[in-house]
Amino acid sequence: MLYRATSRRKGSPHKRLNADTLRKISAAMLPFYKAIATRRAFAVQWSRAVVQGNLDRMKSLLCSVAPFAAKQGLGTNGIGYFISFLAHPPMLYYTNGTTIPPGTVQFTFEPRVHRAIAKAVFPLYRELARNPCFASAFAKAINRQDQRAVHVMIRSLIPSSALKSVQIEDDGFALLFKYPFSKYPYRNLLFREFT
Repeated sequence: MLYRATSRRKGSPHKRLNADTLRKISAAMLPFYKAIATRRAFAVQWSRAVVQGNLDRMKSLLCSVAPFAAKQGLGTNGIGYFISFLAHPPMLYYTNGTTIPPGTVQFTFEPRVHRAIAKAVFPLYRELARNPCFASAFAKAINRQDQRAVHVMIRSLIPSSALKSVQIEDDGFALLFKYPFSKYPYRNLLFREFT
């Protein structure tokens, strides 16, 4: 079951991903990913709140490290979390988050894996936030469904062998990670909301 602080909204079919949207979301998420990667106690508290579906606790934790991200839509399904950003008023939303693929397990979200993923993806989100040329090229590659270009750009910043696949998905991307110390794969996602 998905618990959300705000309802999902239908996006306009005519909008495309742009560099400004990527930069805004990445800049908002960077402090959160840094906190997860570098602060074990914070990561443990976050995982506990995700598994319990405790949106109030998640919002409080997020606000303490990434206030702008905390003002967005927030959700959990007990195996991951989703933070939704308004990209183009009034109806287009993009969501960033990390989750175990649905149907794999219930009420599990491992802090150790989440910390490893946060550390791995940090350089990608930092580059998207700080490099307008990279963000523009990345958005264009996604919009033209250039899987090879997206793969090369992401792999150049995430060399981890735990990154098993890179996919263009829902006008965004999906990164599949599998670590040897966990039974479960995890996905780091940035996607457009269509429902």
